[in-house]
Amino acid sequence: MSSDSHLNGAYYGPSIPPPSKKSRSYNRHGRGGGSCNPFSWCCSCLCGCIFNLIFQILITILVLLGIAVLVFWLIFRPNAPKFHVNDATLTQFTLSSDNNTLYYNLAVNMTFRNPNKRIGIYYDKIEANAEYYDKRFASRNLDGFYLGHKRENNVNTEFVGEQVVVLGNGDRSKYDRERNDGVYNIDLKLRLRLRLKVGWAKPKFKPKFECELKIPVTSGGLVSSTGFQRTKCDFDW
Repeated sequence: MSSDSHLNGAYYGPSIPPPSKKSRSYNRHGRGGGSCNPFSWCCSCLCGCIFNLIFQILITILVLLGIAVLVFWLIFRPNAPKFHVNDATLTQFTLSSDNNTLYYNLAVNMTFRNPNKRIGIYYDKIEANAEYYDKRFASRNLDGFYLGHKRENNVNTEFVGEQVVVLGNGDRSKYDRERNDGVYNIDLKLRLRLRLKVGWAKPKFKPKFECELKIPVTSGGLVSSTGFQRTKCDFDW
């Protein structure tokens, strides 16, 4: 039998001091206790529920908007308005080399067309600008009108007068070449304010038409051998 058997597992070392208040407090409230703050838990749960609810509402709104747009397109099949320049007559287009004054006389015949079967178009404002190599030299405000379903309207306007136009060296060289050829590259840009008549609704837009025109000059009754070609213009929302 071992000499230590008479101890029966008893401990005869130095006495173990009792746990301090700080240690007991740590065991009650620290990680070892496993407890939590009920108020913090409730706030976290509530914030999570609110976030999920807002997210679901936003998804629902997006889905409904997508369905509404699809239904609108299937019913009305909207198409962009059409615009053509049928004819353009240029009787004067002279740029002075002394004071950069451009003398011009330009007449334009245009056609506005509504290709839609169920949508009407109110042209509330039409601002027509004539430009030469990004330099505007004339502007006119045209009378507004309404275009019904599958309707079109012909409009005539004139740009007559003089305007200081300062061209760079490269553009001035282009002008000299075009003067010799008798055909000028002139841009016609229309800024619009229109409303679409869709049932009871009349949404508003501010689109524009842009036309790149090649216009032969007519001087003293003589017409350039190159006639004007009817031009389809670009529409931009």
